[in-house]
Amino acid sequence: ILGSAIVCLDIDEDGRTRRLVFTGDLGREDKPLLRDPYVPDGMNALITESTYGDRLHEESETKLDRLRDVVNKVCGRGGKLIVPAFSVGRTQSIVYALHQLIDSGQIPELPVFVDSPLSVNSTQVFLLHPECYDEQTHQFLLDTSSRNPFSFPGIRYVREVDESKQINDLEGPAIILSASGMCETGRILHHLKNNIEDERNTVLFVGWQAPDTLGRYILEKHKEVKIFGERYAQRAQVEVINGFSAHADRTELLDYARQLGPKRLASAFVVHGEEASSLALADGIRSLGVQQATVPRLGEAFEL
Repeated sequence: ILGSAIVCLDIDEDGRTRRLVFTGDLGREDKPLLRDPYVPDGMNALITESTYGDRLHEESETKLDRLRDVVNKVCGRGGKLIVPAFSVGRTQSIVYALHQLIDSGQIPELPVFVDSPLSVNSTQVFLLHPECYDEQTHQFLLDTSSRNPFSFPGIRYVREVDESKQINDLEGPAIILSASGMCETGRILHHLKNNIEDERNTVLFVGWQAPDTLGRYILEKHKEVKIFGERYAQRAQVEVINGFSAHADRTELLDYARQLGPKRLASAFVVHGEEASSLALADGIRSLGVQQATVPRLGEAFEL
């Protein structure tokens, strides 16, 4: 996402230098909006995330097709599409995808609300840094004579609470993107409360939902969910498109490790993932020829 960083530490000790790289949440290659993740050289040790260490994302073309189909189905039912989305990165990716689909006539022009002050502010920051855009985005702006990937007919960015409440009275199809991405806090809770009991509506997840979050309960299609302490019947449709994830998937994580030069890597430490994902990625990194690929336990120490 915009502003993210890979940490590269050059450690000098006893006349030896070791280079340690920490990926943080690793981004993805060849994706619109932002440039590919940077690849440092001369690695000795790697600490990598593993959120999708055992899974693959949908292809870019597939995710746009899926989004097109979900939007058109909701419109055909006269319902609303509710999209819980992280404010930085995910919201902008979805808005840009909707821009592409509307511009190409694949979905109708309909009201689109970005209802989150942080999402609005984050989008403004994206606009201030076009030098960070991917070449695909620059080409789209040239081809469409648009100066803003996040603006198109029908979109409204909502800051004020009163304006947010007015969305509840809207009749007919609409798309509502709101935070938080896992449905734990923020305005998304109000939109879910007002729309989850209507079978014409759809809740679309475009990112990972942590266990024991409201987003995970909705994703698991429980018959009832609790919002603001009250129970609501879950009648809305539920859809998932993982292709919009900002996290690299298994293939991309292994490709990144390969670009670092696995033969030079003495150690790789796999963190930040559910156990199955971390273990699977560690196996994959070992298969590249890394001498040691470990999923550390709490309190475990290693010498580089």
